[in-house]
Amino acid sequence: MITDEQIRQFLDQAHRYGAARLMLCSSGNLSWRIGQQALVSGTGSWVPDLRQEKVALCDIATGASLNGVKPSMESTFHLGILRERPDVDVVLHFQSEYATAVACMKNKPTNFNVTAEIPCHVGSEIPVIPYFRPGSPELAHAVVEAMRNHNSVLLTNHGQVVCGKTFDQVFERATFFEMACRIIVQSGGDYSVLTQEEIDDLETYVLGKKSK
Repeated sequence: MITDEQIRQFLDQAHRYGAARLMLCSSGNLSWRIGQQALVSGTGSWVPDLRQEKVALCDIATGASLNGVKPSMESTFHLGILRERPDVDVVLHFQSEYATAVACMKNKPTNFNVTAEIPCHVGSEIPVIPYFRPGSPELAHAVVEAMRNHNSVLLTNHGQVVCGKTFDQVFERATFFEMACRIIVQSGGDYSVLTQEEIDDLETYVLGKKSK
């Protein structure tokens, strides 16, 4: 059973993401797994100012709303990610300023590894998904497929999606994603990226993924 305290926590995190300007007005949406159910920001809601009456309680398996609140039009990919990724509890779709500018570029970068934080927290590979209409089945399918093996994706002419185990992890990924894109935009395209050898070194000595 979802408690009032859990709903308050969900609202607090939504407002936190809004205060960080990861989304504006009605852009973006947020979901949080709690057992076999998920809290999802409601359709047309403003996540930075999310209210309890605009929070949908959804069954993860079926996608059905259990409290009469219609979830975000992007709930299909939120719930799809939660179904496919048992290691993930939080999904955030956001449209921060610089990352969305990059999403709208004709010639998008293929490598975002401008600082060590990107491969360590965001992902050394960030898939770029072609434009599909927001809320469409095609978009949902593309996002879920890309995030089977990635924690961050860029949506062409739309925005970004990140996922993680906790609200803090998702906040960190989204913030560093935005930081990388800000560096890329403000550099005017004149930027360097880490080599694969340098990324491997981070995985060994920072993330501990390989034997030392």
